[in-house]
Amino acid sequence: MSYVDEALERVKAKNASEPEFLQAAEEVLDSLRPIVDANEETYRRQALLERITEPDRQFKFRVPWVDDSGQVQVNTGYRIQFNNAIGPYKGGLRLHPSVNTGVIKFLGFEQIFKNALTGLPIGGGKGGSDFDPKGKSDREVMAFCQSFMTELCKYIGPDTDVPAGDIGTGAREIGYMFGQYKKIKSAYEGVLTGKGLSYGGSLARTEATGYGLLYITEELVKCHGESMEGKTVVISGAGNVAIYATQKAQQMGAKVVTCSDSTGWIYDPEGIDVALLKDVKEVRRARLTEYAKERKSAEYHEGRGVWSVKCDIALPCATQNELGIEDAKQLVANGCMAVCEGANMPTTIEATKYLQENGVWFIGGKAANAGGVATSALEMSQNSERLSWSFEEVDAKLKQIMVNIYHNIDEAAKRYGAEGNYVMGANIAGFEKVAEAMLAQGVV
Repeated sequence: MSYVDEALERVKAKNASEPEFLQAAEEVLDSLRPIVDANEETYRRQALLERITEPDRQFKFRVPWVDDSGQVQVNTGYRIQFNNAIGPYKGGLRLHPSVNTGVIKFLGFEQIFKNALTGLPIGGGKGGSDFDPKGKSDREVMAFCQSFMTELCKYIGPDTDVPAGDIGTGAREIGYMFGQYKKIKSAYEGVLTGKGLSYGGSLARTEATGYGLLYITEELVKCHGESMEGKTVVISGAGNVAIYATQKAQQMGAKVVTCSDSTGWIYDPEGIDVALLKDVKEVRRARLTEYAKERKSAEYHEGRGVWSVKCDIALPCATQNELGIEDAKQLVANGCMAVCEGANMPTTIEATKYLQENGVWFIGGKAANAGGVATSALEMSQNSERLSWSFEEVDAKLKQIMVNIYHNIDEAAKRYGAEGNYVMGANIAGFEKVAEAMLAQGVV
């Protein structure tokens, strides 16, 4: 039995109740076979795969807070520090009812390789809680965030672990958490990224994941002799990533015709109105039915259906496993040329393989959505230097990072005889850097 198969068996036996983590581990280890087989003796002796699939440490804690009626509520908080071989742990805090240990482990594991791909000195981690900020007052969100940070602050620091935002954790939540950390620690330091501009945040951070997704997508199509100009794009989601991916795609001359939320989706053949979408989602925090009411050209549909729309490029930007095999078949049948992931693992393994086998250019999330964490690392640099860079300066650095990621994953795939397999290329390129650092630092 190969070392990869042995390692996978161990991972499955130890984490049988964590399907999201197992899916991520299987996808990564399976694509690493060429590099692991080439270095099997060294990697096996050093138990490298066992070490890289086991987090350095995991924290799970109670988060009590008081709602507006005076009732005490209790949520569960998580932080998983997965691997710091190349830098401090770095990864977002997800606030969503679906959060559990397996989800946070899958996200933290993916973060190791995503962060390595940026070329910046950041390790992999992730955290969050099963708290749902939707429908909560500002005071309730503050009460939760303060309680959450009261425990989390024991494990993080600017040179140890630097969390950021994620689903459910925006500027409001980061602000409340930063304020509580500062009060408890009596220290003003860059312990969180995604902060407001008035207290150490970076310009372009809000736009970074969506913009970065389009920079790597543009480089992908350009290197295949195509252009974004005139392309029809379908996007899922209506959060931060989807909004700014839509904005940047339309700046590049493409037309984005869909967006979605947890209850339904919009088809707008005239192109999504970004200003209206931002108002509905970021200001009013309302459902997409409000968008449809105010936009005559828009059609609102309940449930799922974004991937049924004919397109040239598909950008899943909502959540994990939202694009399945039947969706992949529809995209191929409709002539879709490229799928790039704006969310974390939004495409199932079965769907990914189908897209690749049918000639669709596919870039997975650990490469395609790395713009957010890359700009978070740039925010860390600015905090360390006590400087603030211009929007144009940050945006230029972001674009160069994403272009570099595309060429690094393309070259890694070619180097191991898998030209065009950008999933394998991303995993190998990220793994190479982390493995080299782990081997250099001994058994720790």
